[in-house]
Parts: sequence; structure tokens; C-alpha cells
Amino acid sequence: MDSSQLLKGVLDLAVLAVLAERDGYGYDVVRRLREAGLEDIGDASVYGTLRRLFKAGALTSYVVASDEGPHRKYYGLNDVGRARLASSASTWTSFAATMNDLLKDAAP
Repeated sequence: MDSSQLLKGVLDLAVLAVLAERDGYGYDVVRRLREAGLEDIGDASVYGTLRRLFKAGALTSYVVASDEGPHRKYYGLNDVGRARLASSASTWTSFAATMNDLLKDAAP
């Protein structure tokens, strides 16, 4: 099974979950997702997701000066983002439970 297709469907949820822990800038979010086990996540996919979630009103953003390079744009959850995370997490939990039930007797 192509895990990249699965990831596309849950990338919003993964990004929201990472930002629920603490605010982060683009590459920080990528790094945290990879450390969590999503090693194949693409930088561009995460940056695009951050922009889209911000445009949809689910994230706040602010710029922090960096001594080690250009300023960094940080993203954080707002009330809309927290509500979206809660709703998406509930949907995912239900979906995953259904798939686990379907697959429990199908495994060789």
C-alpha cells in the first residue's frame, strides 16, 4: 500500500497534532513529524498545509527574529484549530477502529 496516499488524507490532522504540543516554524514541524515516524513526509507538503490551515483560519502566525539566519514564521493553534483537531481526531479514532476491526481476521 502506498503510504503517501494515506498521509495526504491525514496530513492536516498530523500538523494540527504537532502544533497542539507547541508552536513551530515550517522546518520544525517537518522535523517533529519525521521524529514521530512520518519519515517520508515532504517539506513542500508540510509548508503547503501550514499555509492552507492558516488561510482557513485554524492557525495563528507570528515572526521571530533568529540570530542564526532569516526570521522564522511560527504557527500555533487558535480556537478554530483546536476545534478542528478535536473533530478530526474523533473521526480518525473511529475510522482507525473500524479498519482494525476489518483487518483483525484478515491478517495471515
